[in-house]
Amino acid sequence: MRTVLLTGFEPFDNEPINPSWEAVRALDGERVGDAVIVARRLPCVFGAAIDAMAALLEELRPAVAIAVGQAGGRAEMSVERVAINIDDARIADNAGRQPVDEPIAGGGPAAYFSTLPIKAMVRDMRAAGIPASVSQTAGTFVCNHVFYGLMHALAGHGDRDRNTRGGFIHIPYLPEQAARHPGQPSLALATLVAGLRCAVATALSTATDARESGGQLH
Repeated sequence: MRTVLLTGFEPFDNEPINPSWEAVRALDGERVGDAVIVARRLPCVFGAAIDAMAALLEELRPAVAIAVGQAGGRAEMSVERVAINIDDARIADNAGRQPVDEPIAGGGPAAYFSTLPIKAMVRDMRAAGIPASVSQTAGTFVCNHVFYGLMHALAGHGDRDRNTRGGFIHIPYLPEQAARHPGQPSLALATLVAGLRCAVATALSTATDARESGGQLH
């Protein structure tokens, strides 16, 4: 049986919960087709989060690895296209670190693209009634840090007996978080869980991504 690794983050920035962990842990142990989902929580800490992800890749050797993170202020589930090789933190991480204009991987490429069928995932989530879109930026905080680290690790394992597809999905606040941030959008936990389940199913079953518009004007 194949394995799908879903990771979420611990709470950060004074939030009592992190929707990414709440959503992925709800799917832990669930079967999707011929695969089983394994959910794990990452620290919201530069460096340590990438190390934890690398260890999980070695332990589980998943067919698909999707990191999930909180994006307060976004109204949809955002399937990320690209991770960039820079840390530029507006706030400190949970260990008090706040790197500015530092490369994630010295000598690494400027960016990596997701190897997930991102447009097909968005298409299928929308068809299921779940707000979703392709995102062109994963930011420059720990989410992008992990996304880049994930793809960098997978790029360095091309000679292994696995062909893991990887990527990142940002999700909005939960309603109980948005209640503390008046005017901010949110999605219910059940909607987030359904969206991730749909995204996993599409990632497992779609070899070639859909060719349809997912771009933005600005």
